Amino acid sequence: ITASGQLRLWTHDNLGENLIINPRGGGIYRWVENNGLSVRALELQGITGASKVPTLGLQVITSEVDRHLIVLGADPIDSSSGNRTGVIDPMLVAFSDTENELDFSPIATNTAGSVRLSSGSLIVGGLKSRQETLIWTDTALFTQRFVGQPFTFAFAQVGTNCGLAGQNACVEVDGAAYWMSENGFFRYAGRLESLPCLVEDFVYDNINLESGNQMISAGLNNLFGEVIWFY
Repeated sequence: ITASGQLRLWTHDNLGENLIINPRGGGIYRWVENNGLSVRALELQGITGASKVPTLGLQVITSEVDRHLIVLGADPIDSSSGNRTGVIDPMLVAFSDTENELDFSPIATNTAGSVRLSSGSLIVGGLKSRQETLIWTDTALFTQRFVGQPFTFAFAQVGTNCGLAGQNACVEVDGAAYWMSENGFFRYAGRLESLPCLVEDFVYDNINLESGNQMISAGLNNLFGEVIWFY
């Protein structure tokens, strides 16, 4: 629980054998498997050799095929000082050089960079899917796909009025993503679909969306092929 009384949401993902960890709105940490359990995770910006690493983020995801570390809602690089600002840009996606989670310097000799998404006011969450990363703002869905030099990643907006209701309100099943928005349930498997729901009015007449980022979670019941939302 944070000082403000909100639940602290954590994300973590593997980059090789190492673990990347981020409390939403906080710093970004790395636990190195070879160091053993007795050595704690260290904040990336304080590790020797780190360059332009975001000091804050809303969520971390690794791009496994091309091995980049992606930070959703990163703090940008100040154009005058060349350092990170220490203030989150809630629409900024930053990504490291390939195979190097400590190098976020956007220079011509590496593949690091950043892109600011165009629709919405806040990145709510992201999810790995087949050959791409899905990123939701409060109003829209974007895809992030590796394309190589010179742009590294291509971003495309594939849906509007379908933003994510909470960071954990999405789940991936066999290449398809299912999520709860503030105005309905959706599915994406190459194209956006609205999911019919017989209890939709009951849900939205009784839900408190002000607490969505903390209190909505999606799950999967493999035995019956069901996607479930807890709120």
